[in-house]
Order: sequence, then C-alpha cells, then structure tokens
Amino acid sequence: MARDHGKQIKDDEKYEALRDEGMSKEKAARIANTPNAGKKGGKASKMEERTKEELVKDAKKIGIKGYSKMNKGELIDKIRNH
Repeated sequence: MARDHGKQIKDDEKYEALRDEGMSKEKAARIANTPNAGKKGGKASKMEERTKEELVKDAKKIGIKGYSKMNKGELIDKIRNH
C-alpha cells in the first residue's frame, strides 16, 4: 500500500512508482496529479507538430527558465527532459 503523501499528491501509488523509476519529486508529482495521466488514447499532438507558441506555453507552465531565447527544437528537448 502506498504511503499517504498528503493533499498535494493525488495519486500516491503512481507518485511512488515514478520516484522508484528515478524521476525527480517535482516531475513525479506533476504526473501523479494530472487527471487521467495513466489512460491511453490521449489527444495531445506530437511536440514536433505543435507551434513554438504552444511549446512556450508548456514551458511556462512547468517552470522552464530561458524559454524565450530557445528555438523550437531546444524547447522540445527541455520539455521532454524537465
């Protein structure tokens, strides 16, 4: 049974599994708190198909710094590896 991580973590089991895989606390929490993150068939487009403006929005949302000076390829890399 997963340990209770308090109100800030919505899916404790998923959070612990992600931490065991080596993800940072921040990234594991973000994924564990995303509604329907574990379900297949998402409607998100591939990052390469998104506009730079859409990628900048994503970068802002997850707290990436220096996104305004990055090109589209750099943004994709930073978002994937954040």
